[in-house]
Formats: sequence, C-alpha cells, structure tokens
Amino acid sequence: MEPYGIIVLDKPKGMTSHTAVAKVKRLLGASKAGHTGTLDPMATGVLPVLVGRAVKVASYVVEGEKHYVAEMTLGMTTDTQDSTGKILTTSNDIPSEEKVREVAQTFLGEILQVPPMFSAIQVGGVRLMDMARKGKEIEREARPVTVYALDVTKKSETVYLIDVRCSKGTYIRTICADIGDALGCGAVMSGLCRVETGGFLLSQAISLEKLEQTPPEMRQTFLHLPEETTFKNFPEYHAPAFFDHLLYHGLAVSLKKLPGAPQQVGTKVRLYDQLGFFGIGTVKGEAELLAEWEQSEQNTPKPDGDALQCEKVIRLKPPLR
Repeated sequence: MEPYGIIVLDKPKGMTSHTAVAKVKRLLGASKAGHTGTLDPMATGVLPVLVGRAVKVASYVVEGEKHYVAEMTLGMTTDTQDSTGKILTTSNDIPSEEKVREVAQTFLGEILQVPPMFSAIQVGGVRLMDMARKGKEIEREARPVTVYALDVTKKSETVYLIDVRCSKGTYIRTICADIGDALGCGAVMSGLCRVETGGFLLSQAISLEKLEQTPPEMRQTFLHLPEETTFKNFPEYHAPAFFDHLLYHGLAVSLKKLPGAPQQVGTKVRLYDQLGFFGIGTVKGEAELLAEWEQSEQNTPKPDGDALQCEKVIRLKPPLR
C-alpha cells in the first residue's frame, strides 16, 4: 500500500531540504513526497515531509506560527546574511547587551521585511538566489510579517541566541541582519534550529539515521495522519449516504439537507463517510455561492441558503454507492 502521512524529520546540518525529502521518499518507498518550507543547509530542526497523498495538505501545514532558535553573531555582514556567505564588512564596535536587547524588541509585532537575495522567492519566474549567484541584485518589495515573540540570550561578547516565534514567510537571517544594521555593527545568522512548524514539534521529530535503522516494514509507523494532526482542530462531520458522494465530487450541499453539520459560515470540517476520512470541507454563505453560480455555466441548481462544500479531496477512493 502506498504510504500516506507526514514524517516529522529532524533535518541534519549540511543537508539541503530537497535531499532530505528524497531520502525519506526512498526509505518509505513512496511515489511522491514534498515539504512545506525550506530549511537552509546550515539549519537543523523540524522539516515536515509530506508522503503520498499527504502532499495535498501542504497549503494547510505551511500556515500558522513558526518557532526558531537562532545564533546571531555581531560585528560582520555577508552577502547571504548568514555565516556561510562572503564577508562584506566587519566591526569591532560591539554594543552593550542592554542595547542589543533594546534594539531586538523593536522587531516585535507586524513589521515590513525585505526578503534576502539568497532566497527561493521568484521574480519574473527566476529565483532570487539564482540571480544572486550570478552577482545580480535587484530591488525587492518589503513584505509584512509578524514576530509574535523575540527573546535574546547573550552567549559571548559578540554571540547571542535569539528565540523567535513568527508568521510564515519570515526570514530569521534577515531579522539578524536588520538587528545588526540597527545596532550599526552588522550581524549574521550563524546557526538555526526550527523548533516548531505546522503544529509539529522538535520533540516529535525523527532523525534520518533512526529512520534508516528501522526495519522497512516498520517505517510507516512514524507517519502522522493529517486528519489526526494538521486538521485535529477541525470538527468532524460524517456525511449522510448520497450526499457524501456529492461532497466528494465538489458539489455544494445545502445545510438544510445535512443534519448535524456546522452552521457557522467559514467553518472548516473534516469530512468522513463509510470508508473514513476523505477531505476538508468549508461552510459557505449563500451570497458567496450565488456569486460563484452566476459566474459558472449554471448547470447546477441555484443555491438556496448556506451550504457545505469539499475544498480539498485527500482520499483517492470515492464513497460507496
């Protein structure tokens, strides 16, 4: 049977996320696998690897708060904003611990962050990192990100640990570089560990070494089911016979025909039938449904009230007829 679920991997230092995913895919004998957020080769920590049909839940896993612990080294800048890059400037004018803490706190809350050139963001279909490797630098638009918490711990005169909780799309090395700019001495990220993402914790993570050492027939026991993890806070709804088939095929079914279904517009639910979990549904309001109907070929009945609709089918096998 094709493996299905999420491996919470503790990515080792020095390995690309792409290579890590390829190794998990091979070890589990999966036909497809992917991840939900690149960790640079120098970084370690939580890398959720989506295996088999679980690749369909990527957009859900990537949402939510991220938690990182990074090492920040003061007194230098590089072209990559981390310690692996080419050194651009150095400084011996290192500010006090009090000043470092004071400046770091100015990065709390919603901030505008200019993404680094060495990133996977695409401009005109070309990755910024590919431009950077050719010596090109283009203007990048600042993007809003949110830093929910930022704690600083001094390790030495020039090295600090920063513990960051933030929204998706936040670059920790850019936070380090921006703190360094604000201090006037420069700074780079010299280490990074992702402690949490997508609701998965480092304490849940498994190393590649352990996965390799586990007998092949036992490796699937490390898979986390999306319906029990990523979607665990969505209410369960067991669709009645016949209507489960309509929902599976993407049709909006009036709440009037679905006893026990959530009534609040915008509510997301885990959809079940006689075979088990099959997808994620959303309660849609009549106005939204009417707008969609008017823009369609109108070969379905006109919406009558709020309805439940499956927005993502996870299981390949349709409901029983």
